Amino acid sequence: MKVLRLLLSFMALLAGMPVAWAQVVTTQPTFFRDTDAVTLTFDASQGNRALANFTGDVYVHTGVITNRSTTPSDWKYVKFTNFNAPDPSIKLTRSTTNPNLYTISLTPSVRAWYNVPAGEQILKLAMVFRNATGSLVGRATGGGDIFVDVAQGSLTARITSPAVSGTQFVAAGTAISVTGQASASADLKFLLNGTQVAQQAAATTLTSTVTINQTGRNVLRFTATSGATTASDSLVYVVRPAVTVAALPAGAKDGVTYINGGTSVILNLTAPGKQFVYAIGEFNNWQARENAYMNRTPDGKNWWVQINNLTPGQEYAYQYLVDGSLRVADPYTEKVLDPGNDSFIPAITYPNLKAYPTGQTTGIVSVLQTNQTAYQWQINNFSKPSRSDLVIYELHLRDFIARHDYQTLRDTLAYIQRLGINCIELMPVNEFEGNESWGYNTSFHFAPDKYYGPKNELKRFIDDAHRRGIAVVLDMVLNHAFGQNPMVQMYFDAAAEKPAANSPWFNADATHPFNVGYDFNHESADTRYYSKRVIEHWLREYHIDGYRFDLSKGFTQRNTPTNVTAWGAYDQSRINIWQDYYSYMVSVDPTVYPILEHFADNSEEIVLSNMGFMLWGNMNHQYNQATMGYNDQWDFSGGYYGARTWTRPNLVTYMESHDEERLMFKNLSFGNVSGSYSVKNLTTALARQEMAAAFFFTVPGPKMVWQFGELGYDVSIDENGRVGNKPIRWNYQQVAARRKLYDVYRYLIGLKKTEPAFENPTAYTQNLSGAGKTIHLTGANLSVTVVGNFDVVPTSVNPEFQRTGKWYNYLTGDSITIANATAPLTLQPGEYAVYTSRKIAQPTTVLGTKRQREAALQLVALPNPAGTTATLRYELTQAAPVTVTITNMLGATVRTIAPTGRQGVGGHEVQVPVQQLANGIYMVRLSTGSQQQTVRLSVQH
Repeated sequence: MKVLRLLLSFMALLAGMPVAWAQVVTTQPTFFRDTDAVTLTFDASQGNRALANFTGDVYVHTGVITNRSTTPSDWKYVKFTNFNAPDPSIKLTRSTTNPNLYTISLTPSVRAWYNVPAGEQILKLAMVFRNATGSLVGRATGGGDIFVDVAQGSLTARITSPAVSGTQFVAAGTAISVTGQASASADLKFLLNGTQVAQQAAATTLTSTVTINQTGRNVLRFTATSGATTASDSLVYVVRPAVTVAALPAGAKDGVTYINGGTSVILNLTAPGKQFVYAIGEFNNWQARENAYMNRTPDGKNWWVQINNLTPGQEYAYQYLVDGSLRVADPYTEKVLDPGNDSFIPAITYPNLKAYPTGQTTGIVSVLQTNQTAYQWQINNFSKPSRSDLVIYELHLRDFIARHDYQTLRDTLAYIQRLGINCIELMPVNEFEGNESWGYNTSFHFAPDKYYGPKNELKRFIDDAHRRGIAVVLDMVLNHAFGQNPMVQMYFDAAAEKPAANSPWFNADATHPFNVGYDFNHESADTRYYSKRVIEHWLREYHIDGYRFDLSKGFTQRNTPTNVTAWGAYDQSRINIWQDYYSYMVSVDPTVYPILEHFADNSEEIVLSNMGFMLWGNMNHQYNQATMGYNDQWDFSGGYYGARTWTRPNLVTYMESHDEERLMFKNLSFGNVSGSYSVKNLTTALARQEMAAAFFFTVPGPKMVWQFGELGYDVSIDENGRVGNKPIRWNYQQVAARRKLYDVYRYLIGLKKTEPAFENPTAYTQNLSGAGKTIHLTGANLSVTVVGNFDVVPTSVNPEFQRTGKWYNYLTGDSITIANATAPLTLQPGEYAVYTSRKIAQPTTVLGTKRQREAALQLVALPNPAGTTATLRYELTQAAPVTVTITNMLGATVRTIAPTGRQGVGGHEVQVPVQQLANGIYMVRLSTGSQQQTVRLSVQH
């Protein structure tokens, strides 16, 4: 009986799903069982209309819902080989009279066509339709799957006219012609709100006209009864009340405002020009109820309603039902549930993730939660590093750590801190479409994407970074949004497949080249308002330190859709837009880092720099020409802000970014060769990366490193597709030449950050056009001369030392005595040196700012997570005996390692086998007697 009750409950849930067979797909015959053959007809002009008027081939992606499906959307026996490739076995036939109608026949029977084993009950056919590549997908209205009932038992009933599905909104007094059909002769009835309005005995068809008068929800039910068997079908009609015009309550925010001690919320949606809006969700069983019918503000722009009787602390999924047909999530939500992607998020990444309300609604849903426990910040007075000292580490979680979560990233901060980095720039973490992404396909700007973990883990990561003296900058995408964004959906021209002309936020067509998604109109007051709310949210709620604004040159309404040169020309209107955003940013946080990915004419970038913006400076090509050893376009003088006639050090120069090819990949693939000297040799290529670093970090101004550049990452940007997953290469640290490159980065970053001469030099010159390149930097207490030969043959260079006397090679510890400051130096291919006028010790520990140093041992566990062996790397500031203890989360010691003897000052490492440890989190404690440090280690086999 328990099994029977579960099956009946499951079938009842299926019956309540918002199905769309009558509108998008029809069948011949109307009623069919799993033993019958059936022909499906798909009308591409219905549903989401993604394939309307499409001229190419159309394929069905289909499966079945059976009694073994675990949820109402759990497809079984799916019929496709590759969703993104053509498949003749599932290709439909286009009608010769109506190009939007397509048919496919399932023969010799439904069961045989899907190859469903005998004994498994087929309840529904499930389907969507696609083009050959899967880039266009025809779905039900609202974007859900399409379901077709399979007849069960001896009697089935269905309302065949009107050909609609889901809830219908009508005016009071609307007369509706309805037809119901039964699969066999039966007594037929129509009932409206439980009252019989028509009947016919011993028939298979009943037609009548019913009038809907009752305000609110009306249920029209068709029943067929034969003996003791009754089958039924129903439609829901809602007569909505008049809209109440009322001012938004004082203090109500955009999105959700929590009130009354956690038992009530005010929901507020911006949707000018709409006729009516309902709030639907788990608080009203997803029904369009009068108590969730939203008020309109006097200016007609906003809709709001107060929802009461909520359980404090409980998560509620909800949406807005706009004009009776469109279900959208809240644009301001801080968490969404996604029916297509959430199931692929590991529980270890996002524990106890709320389940999507399958069978209750379709599309992305928002989540609200009253009485949330606020994150308790540990660092509330973080002092940002100066712009001149800034060394940014651009980082993409998916391709940096295997678990792609904030918890593991926090465990890896010691590695980044040891490198000397004082700012991390996270590639977009706002909720984006899908899971595997660079993040530039953003849909919800206020919600952190769940693929990287819960929001408090992001806060904990930022808090810990601040504790270590490291700022955090977010890569923010406000040039565009993608199709799951509610603001896109509410004003969308489906036929033209672009935002409608009346959109308050988006241009129908992008005004500039290289746009992706749907282009924001930043001259719109509504877009400006929304963007400022986004900017404020992350600064206040997450304590981030700044933004790198993606595609900032796109914030223009000057229409140059295909002309790249015209797009980059001086644009005063674009400057005015950014002036407005800058003024707002500094009103929220006067010390904010505002970074633009701009690449416009230098005359415009000077204005923005003088305004206070920092701007990306792409020197990838020039540095790479030099590292490959080709004397063409290898002058990287433009990496210095002064060479661009800028007066402020606001140029964030980089040799690599996520958008550029890796230097080492091109070194090894295309490097120059002369005799026995070959840049294609790994050790040689890495040494040339050291030389490039010497001519990179010593240039005044902020700098940026793309993840693993410090280890000579040599995988092409096009590996697995440009934005596809890249291999994570923590094993590079086992290669001596790569560890040496890391140390060179580390020492140069330490020099840059700790010596005032790099922050505010009294003199700076560079000679970077020839093979023998030089940099001269002079401060009150230090002079620096950098020399290097980027050719593949020996060359002579005039070092032009600032004075005679003793100079120190900072990276080797050697010294030379100079009698003639201009006497030529002969440099071998790839030979370089960083000379300082006084001896400077290489850093043992480099923290975020000159004011944040500590004489303490530094411990790093790599890789993290570890599978078989973890390498513990640490530095001692004084000689001491060392003990390593590993405990589980219950505090029990599972491993103790004591390296033999007293260890000296400097770097050490020890290998720790972990293959015998169970999967989980462990605490690794390094003790020297007087000092100790602990890091978390994740073990995953």
